[in-house]
Amino acid sequence: MDYTSPGERVLRGILIALVLIFFLFPIFWIFLMSFQTNAQILRIPPSLFFTPTLDNYVSLITGELKSSAGVLKLNFMNNLWNSFILSVSSVIISLFLGVPAAYAFARYKFRFSEDIAFTLLSFKFAPPLLVLLPLTMYFQAIGLANTYIGLIWIYQLITLPLILWIVRGYFEDISPDIENAYRIAGFSWARMFFKISIPLAMPGIAAAGLLSFIFAWNNFVFALVLASADKQPVTVGALAFVTASGIQYGQIAAAVVLSIAPTLALALFAQRYLVEGLSLGAVKG
Repeated sequence: MDYTSPGERVLRGILIALVLIFFLFPIFWIFLMSFQTNAQILRIPPSLFFTPTLDNYVSLITGELKSSAGVLKLNFMNNLWNSFILSVSSVIISLFLGVPAAYAFARYKFRFSEDIAFTLLSFKFAPPLLVLLPLTMYFQAIGLANTYIGLIWIYQLITLPLILWIVRGYFEDISPDIENAYRIAGFSWARMFFKISIPLAMPGIAAAGLLSFIFAWNNFVFALVLASADKQPVTVGALAFVTASGIQYGQIAAAVVLSIAPTLALALFAQRYLVEGLSLGAVKG
């Protein structure tokens, strides 16, 4: 039962509305910018009323940006496809490796287990510039520079530690008695793992996979240095809109809308798993 007074409920509603406006207004403004020309965007004072245009989206889809300097070729749709390949592949591989590892760290205590787990987590904390130079030299030496395989491998530094620690905390919240009862019934460890442990930990696995996908999608530094234009994701491809004739703000806004659409749709679709997984599993790990 809610014992708050009407005035408190009104005040709480106003505060929530202000917070939503504060965080959502930049996204709303970028969405409006994507339907405006540069002249409309740069006018002073700015206005919410304008004649919308789809030229920015047409330029991204067709790959041709018309400016005062001529027609500039864009690879944005290819960059979007690269982001999808790199993010999905890295998350799938990290789930394949990280979920069993998380279960091992949660259920079995062996020598240096915490040290190993913390070392893996430190890959997430380390600044990319710390390892960028040796990685570049190493990848050039073994022929992995400017390849999807090399980039996906590097993206494991982002996705694997996150999956490992979130899923580990969720496995620790599952009672071992449930698994032991299944083993006593005569089933193998593998069957117990896939029939009992994985389904019970699915909200945490889904949350970890979603967050890892978002972090991988938003990566910038590794792809900027280790990949050329044909392998770069949208975070790097957006630099093409900074041209000699000026900054194409409308195309940048349209690119932002298209680039956040997949992660936003995925977050809305899996929000139940995200909230449940983070509230139960991650806080304990």
